[in-house]
Amino acid sequence: MADYTTQDIRNIVLAGHGGAGKTTLVEALLYKAGVINQPGSVDRGTTVCDFDPQEREHKHSLDTAIVSMDYHGGHINLIDTPGYPDFIGRTLAVLPAAETCAIVINAQTGIEMVTKSMMRITRERDMERLIIINKIDADEVDLKGLLSAIREEFGTECLPLNLPANQGREVVDCFFQAAGGATDFSSVRETHTAIIDQVVELDEELMALYLEQESAVTPEQLHGAFEKALRDGHLVPICFVSAQSGAGIDLLLDIFARLMPNPQEGNPPHFLKGDGAGAESIRLSPDPGRHALAHVFKVTIDPFVGRMGVFRIHQGAIRKDGQLYVGDGRKPVKVNHLLKLQGKEHSEIGKGIPGDICALAKLDELEFDTVLHDSHDEDNIRLEPVALPAPMYGIAIVARSRGDEQKISDALHKLQAEDPSFRVEHNSNLNETVIKGIGELHLRMTLEKLRQRYHVEVDTHPPRIAYTETITASAEGHHRHKKQTGGAGQFGEVYLRVEPLPRGAGFEFVDGVVGGVIPRQFIPAVEKGILQALEQGVIAGYPLKDLRVEVYDGKYHAVDSKEIAFVTAGRKAFIDAVKKAKPVVLEPIVEISITSPNQSMGDITADLSGRRGRISNTTSLPGGMTTTSGLAPLSELGSYQSTLKSITGGAGSYTISLSHYDPVPARTQQELMAAFKPAAEE
Repeated sequence: MADYTTQDIRNIVLAGHGGAGKTTLVEALLYKAGVINQPGSVDRGTTVCDFDPQEREHKHSLDTAIVSMDYHGGHINLIDTPGYPDFIGRTLAVLPAAETCAIVINAQTGIEMVTKSMMRITRERDMERLIIINKIDADEVDLKGLLSAIREEFGTECLPLNLPANQGREVVDCFFQAAGGATDFSSVRETHTAIIDQVVELDEELMALYLEQESAVTPEQLHGAFEKALRDGHLVPICFVSAQSGAGIDLLLDIFARLMPNPQEGNPPHFLKGDGAGAESIRLSPDPGRHALAHVFKVTIDPFVGRMGVFRIHQGAIRKDGQLYVGDGRKPVKVNHLLKLQGKEHSEIGKGIPGDICALAKLDELEFDTVLHDSHDEDNIRLEPVALPAPMYGIAIVARSRGDEQKISDALHKLQAEDPSFRVEHNSNLNETVIKGIGELHLRMTLEKLRQRYHVEVDTHPPRIAYTETITASAEGHHRHKKQTGGAGQFGEVYLRVEPLPRGAGFEFVDGVVGGVIPRQFIPAVEKGILQALEQGVIAGYPLKDLRVEVYDGKYHAVDSKEIAFVTAGRKAFIDAVKKAKPVVLEPIVEISITSPNQSMGDITADLSGRRGRISNTTSLPGGMTTTSGLAPLSELGSYQSTLKSITGGAGSYTISLSHYDPVPARTQQELMAAFKPAAEE
């Protein structure tokens, strides 16, 4: 059983750009709290959080990891997250588990792309925020300049709680102990006053007390107003540390334990009950006596441990050997293994309390973003989803060894269950499996995991474009199928006409035969032959759509007419008609929305125009960003992810969605037709 209460818990996500030192910071915090005997090293692969073989090999985090520590009466749950933009989906997925997001900035490199993204996203989600400036003792750092840049970029509500001293070898407290001391810039008194002024603005009584007698306002008296300032985004504290040397780590732990909100103080998560527009917003209470309700924010599938779901308890308590419903499932599952996590280590516990982060092992029903509850009163409840980046970068994969297809399919679906920004798509028309992720690094690491963990090899190539064919005019077609090979032969004759339908109308088959010239039992065979040609394509090998076919005449033979004869006659009559009906190849046109720094907009519009794109709208966003919207052919966007990264220095992102289909340029159609080799006729 936990020997701490909900009020003691602090749930904190550590986010920030790759190289900021988040994993090393976790090691320093665990060491200072007495959890580990000595800090591990990312370079040596000995850290608690980067325990996956891939992470140790590449020396950077690829997934989120959970650790916890007890410090000065507080129980601190930390979630370490990957910092590379390709893995931001995993970072965003864990935000609902915490009240606070601590955004770590590398003092040497300053404000980077992920820093900006996480500050914006967490502000939009009403999360309490804390900025940690790490590596303050590194060479050639301008901490005063960086502090000014942070306040200019993110607002004057960003204020330091402590200051570096002795060239970053020490850190001086400016909040709890405001007695003074030498600092590298500014002064303890000035910094302390700025914090107090910011906090008391939200509390008139405290403001009056402060104005009357400044020394009477203690950190304990400030606590309520401090929490309100965090909740309202009126204050974003800044802390200076060196995870490598340990400077400022004890102060940071104090700030976590004494100033960061517990689950009863933080902004409540946005849960909804019901579906669609009629869903109601509901507020949960971290009360151990109420029905249990928890949210699964991470799923891992280990070949030895099996499926494990990591969840945050938002209401009630979860007990070992109890029962839970998963989502809207009607049958409960038994809680056999209730766990607390410390990196890769798992320890069994008897009960999880409100606000805590726990895990369940060996339950195949667990999926990312599902809600766990112990009463049908909580059916149809879900957490308002986090807006995860759409996986835009795709590659097609093919099994290297025949017979591995099923193994690959099973492995890919396990990887998809673990990664909320990874998708597996199978295009039956193209008979192609495509995997999609945030970027090239994301998919490269996924394929590496496929090989190392599941022992299957694949070859890759760019995905084929899902072209289609259609007709632009009406025409008639005819075919007589007659085959005599001794004995009973084959005979069937079909007359039909085709006409175009509006885009998106699909396929329509009309039986216009009168007088029994084609007997009723053979009409389905004619349609079957037409459907075969529809699927296989006529001019370029792509499916046909948006046309009506009417069979209006034909002939049969009392002895030789068979189903196969009318299948063949129907298919060839249809092909004959389509070739006369001015057929065209259509390409998918997508709506594209690009978010980029203002200074990149000119290059982006020029590049998009060179891809046959059309700009429809531009919108200015806060933080010096612009959204550019328009239409572009999907076939022109194959390399767009890397191009956008190059244009924007990694600060751009984009989404696409299918808009409509348009005819391809004449030259492209000629190339596609020339490459098409129809199957040999029987």
